[in-house]
Amino acid sequence: MTSLILLVHTVLDIYKWCLIIWVVLSWLIQFNVVNTYNKFVFTVNDVLYRITEPALRPIRRVVPNLGGVDLSPVVLILLIWFAQDLLLRNLL
Repeated sequence: MTSLILLVHTVLDIYKWCLIIWVVLSWLIQFNVVNTYNKFVFTVNDVLYRITEPALRPIRRVVPNLGGVDLSPVVLILLIWFAQDLLLRNLL
């Protein structure tokens, strides 16, 4: 059971980093630091979007729009931290 809990914790940690990378990449694209005409940038952005969007979509329906500021990644990261904490508390 311990190894299963650690595996889920690790998967959540990887997902959290994918979310953080997607947020930073979306800022870089928005401020024209990187260009989506580059095939590598487009592919990385597309993969990260497809991974993170199913989890962010329900949160966006609940969290109010703050005039262009999307707080759903912050809420999702907090939920992931909460889930990881619960998993580790069950481990002890």
